[in-house]
Amino acid sequence: MKCVICGGNTQRKAVEHKEFGISLGMFKADVCEKCGEAYFDEKTADEIQRKSKEKGLFGLAKKAKVAEVGNSIAIRIPKEIATFMNIKKGKEVTLFPEGRHDLRVQV
Repeated sequence: MKCVICGGNTQRKAVEHKEFGISLGMFKADVCEKCGEAYFDEKTADEIQRKSKEKGLFGLAKKAKVAEVGNSIAIRIPKEIATFMNIKKGKEVTLFPEGRHDLRVQV
């Protein structure tokens, strides 16, 4: 099979799949020898999704709107993400800009 990203050839091998930094296990995939893109068949994708749901990770990514609070702006963290990251009212976090379009929150 050819990679749809770079056109390289793929090779069948087991790869670790992670969501939000949490390993869901090792799964068979066609992996591009050039760029490393992994392609899972439908059965494997269903298994990955099942494990993601079991661990409470499926659908965890959320969009949030930026609000204005006095002279600052605020981003509300959805409850599911706050629970997953154990963020509670009054807890201090550190913000790191990782470029002009990425913001990392360290708890």
